[in-house]
Amino acid sequence: MDAIRIQGGVPLNGTIVIGGAKNAALPLMAAAMLTDEPLTLTNMPELADIATMGNLLRQLGVRIDQSALGAGDASGEAGATGRTMTLRTEKIASITAPYDLVRRMRASVLVLGPLVARHGEAKVSLPGGCAIGTRPVDLHLKALEALGAKIELKQGYVHATVAKRLKGAQIIFPKVTVGGTENTLMAASLAEGETIIENAAREPEIGNLADCLNAMGANITGIGSGTLRVKGVERLHGARVPVIPDRIETGTYAVAAAITRGSLTLKGTRYDLLKSVFDSMASAGVEITQQGDSIIVAAKNGLRGVDMMTEPYPGFPTDMQAQWMALMATADGASMITETIFENRFMHVPELTRFGADVNVHGASAIVRGTAKLSGAPVMATDLRASVSLVLAGLAASGETLVNRVYHLDRGYERLEQKLQACGARIERVGGG
Repeated sequence: MDAIRIQGGVPLNGTIVIGGAKNAALPLMAAAMLTDEPLTLTNMPELADIATMGNLLRQLGVRIDQSALGAGDASGEAGATGRTMTLRTEKIASITAPYDLVRRMRASVLVLGPLVARHGEAKVSLPGGCAIGTRPVDLHLKALEALGAKIELKQGYVHATVAKRLKGAQIIFPKVTVGGTENTLMAASLAEGETIIENAAREPEIGNLADCLNAMGANITGIGSGTLRVKGVERLHGARVPVIPDRIETGTYAVAAAITRGSLTLKGTRYDLLKSVFDSMASAGVEITQQGDSIIVAAKNGLRGVDMMTEPYPGFPTDMQAQWMALMATADGASMITETIFENRFMHVPELTRFGADVNVHGASAIVRGTAKLSGAPVMATDLRASVSLVLAGLAASGETLVNRVYHLDRGYERLEQKLQACGARIERVGGG
């Protein structure tokens, strides 16, 4: 099994091109099942999760063609390989999303809404456990029931059926659910009548999906707000839609610049997608400058500890919590980090303490007291964002760090080692498997 070896203590300097957002690309791929015409997605990242979704969609009858647009300049600019993906679902070949694929990636449940809306039937495996906590799909199912679907749970599968067309309804989510909002948006686009989604998730990835659906002929208003209105149409058509920049990749490399006390230019991204994180970084003493589609992040010694609480968008994203903790472990003073989204998302804490980080967990909060110097250590990743927090700590630490179980990283970070190497990091993937 592969590991990543890091010789830390080197300030990063250079340019990194930000890729398309994984969490936007996955629902966009699922949306291709809503029409028999081609849906072309540009700025697609090349990640394990994208490959998993592609495998699932092919089983359901989606034909997928991909083409690369070119790579970044290897002589100093760490670029992502931009890809175009065209998906066409002329006919639904299967209604079953099997457990073997769904268990690998929870976003697979996003095929549920499109299958029911277009074909009238879906059989999707329940996702099962998740390392970072409970992610129930009950809100997805209640929304589909409100739209007229009959839901049965049998032998670990959700079997959803509708006699003719789904019908518009008012859906009030008791708590914000990104996946639930996405599934409901896709299903409601082909429903009869109007659907009103209250307490809808406001994440930029939701906006990307809504814009895509509108480009396909849907009628969705209220994009970016907590109330979405969907006037159903009888059919959708093809479209060409860009995937938004990955805000979590942007934030991760911003932390990489700050934690190594270096300077990175993050190219092809948007400040507005991650304003809460940049505001917190500025409060900690990190210098952040916008230049067109680039963000320059620079830091020197003397960063200050800043308290942070994860919240639904536009608040501080839970997917940046582990990276922020690694940064705060190198800042002056103390900071309190409170996790409000997932109950088990402090599993990286024991591994960070192996670097010498001073972190104490009290329920849903962690107190981080900055230390003068982190020291390299062998560590083990538990999930995607925990993995990259350990890489960040290793970049800042003196000596050698070996991060094990890095297959998590390939789910969400494209060419991580190459991008960091091009900016001066002494990092390599070792082992095999």
